[in-house]
Formats: sequence, C-alpha cells, structure tokens
Amino acid sequence: MRAKYVLSEVMVGLWRNVTMTVAMIITMAVSLTMLGASLVMYHQVDEMKARFLSNVQVSIFLDVNVTDEQQNALAQELATDPLVSGTPVFLNTADSYKLFQEQMKNDQALIDSTTPEQVPQSFRVRLKDPTKFEQIKATYQGKPGVDNVIDQASLLNRVFDVLGALQGLALVLAIAQGLAALLLVANTIQVAAYSKRREVAVMKLVGASNWFIQSPFVLEAMFAGAIGALVAYAGLVAAKVFLIDDSLKALTAIIGEVQWGTINIMLPLLLAAGALVSGVTGWVTLRFYIKK
Repeated sequence: MRAKYVLSEVMVGLWRNVTMTVAMIITMAVSLTMLGASLVMYHQVDEMKARFLSNVQVSIFLDVNVTDEQQNALAQELATDPLVSGTPVFLNTADSYKLFQEQMKNDQALIDSTTPEQVPQSFRVRLKDPTKFEQIKATYQGKPGVDNVIDQASLLNRVFDVLGALQGLALVLAIAQGLAALLLVANTIQVAAYSKRREVAVMKLVGASNWFIQSPFVLEAMFAGAIGALVAYAGLVAAKVFLIDDSLKALTAIIGEVQWGTINIMLPLLLAAGALVSGVTGWVTLRFYIKK
C-alpha cells in the first residue's frame, strides 16, 4: 500500500511540475552526455597512446663523415642492447633520401634544394620499454659517428598534450553542467515540496517518518536523472553512428576505432551517475526543507 502511494505521488509530482521536470531532464542529459563523451575521449586517448608508443621508433642519425668501422660498431652494439626490441633497421643515403621525399612531399621546393648527401644515414630501433628513451640517448649520444638521437615519442607528446587539454576541457564543462543540473534538481524539489506543503505538514502531524515524506520527491529526481542518462546514452550512440563512423571516419586511423563496448559501458555508468546524484541531491535538499 505504501509503495503504491509513493509511486502514485511520484507520477503526480512529475506531471504537476512537467515544465521543471523536462528542464531537469534536458540539463541532466546535456551534462551526462558531456561526461560520457569525456570518458570516451579519455579511453580513446589512452588507447592511442598505447598503440603509438608500441610502434614508436628511436632514430640514431649518423654523422655525415661516419666511417664504416664506426657504423659497424654501432650496428653490433644495437643488436646486443637489452633495451632494443627486434633487429635495428639501417637506412643508407638512398633510403634516407627516399624517406625524406615521402615525408616532405608537400614541400617540393625543399626537396629540390636538398641533395641525397645532405640527408644523414640513420639506425631506426624500437625499444622494449618506450619510456626508457633517456637511457638509450645517454648511451649513444656522443658516440663516434653519431650526430643526434631523436625519439618519435617526444614529437607525439605535443599531440598528446593537446588531446590532454581537450580531455580536461571536456571534463570541466561536464562538471559545470553537472553543477547546473544539481542546482536545477534542488530547485525543482523545493518547488514540488512547496506546492505540497500542506500535505507534508499533515503527514508530519500524523507521525509519518521523514523517509516516507521524502521518498516521492527523491524518486522524482532519480526518475528524471535516469531519463536524462538514457537520453545522454542515445546521444553517444548517435554520435558514434553519424559522426565518428561517418563524417569523421578518417580520424579513426589516428584515434583508433571507438568500439561499441566503450559506448555501451557508458549506459550503466550514466544511469548510476544520473539517478544517484539526483537522488542524493533531492534527499539533501529535503532534509533542510522538512526541518524548517
């Protein structure tokens, strides 16, 4: 009987304040969509970092005047280095110039002004642990015949820094939207409680517990939060189908494919966040209101 009464009050409360309820759902949906998008972005950036770092190479550029003996000594040392994964690849002058032409194909003037002899030979090696570049650099920088040691990961770090900033911005915006949603939830609950203040006063006079009085309002907030989470999940699904997999399909080569598993795991997370946060906000708001 009590459960039936509580559920009926929830439905009545949602319909009575339908405008506020719709506003609360929309605000929750926007904030949860941004939260879900930021979580997906975090996951994709982490996946991208792992993929790029697993394929990253260290380039050991040789001096223009390197001798055959120096080159052979470096090749033997790299082949037995415990930090190196696989067999080092040596690029002679012709190979280095061909790679230079491929990398600079959009700058024909630079290609025309550069001769093969100006492009240094190099060893390309992969590390078992990409984070140990400094050890490799300290070992080979300054050795006879070595001009410079460059880690591709240092170039990628700039890209990762930009993506990290975008991650942080998305999270900050999600938090700001979340705070706005919480304020709207609290305001909606107060309006609903005020519109039923006489019923609340009567229930208190007859000895109804605070939990029994608060439960319809809390469930209203949780219902709105759950609906907002479903709308947010639908937004993420639409973004994957129509944006990521369609308009921005070319970016998958860089950021990797966003798996359906990543999108689907957002549903329980967003439902839990939307319902729990809304419910707790409503409960805290009513505790102060009913004590008055």
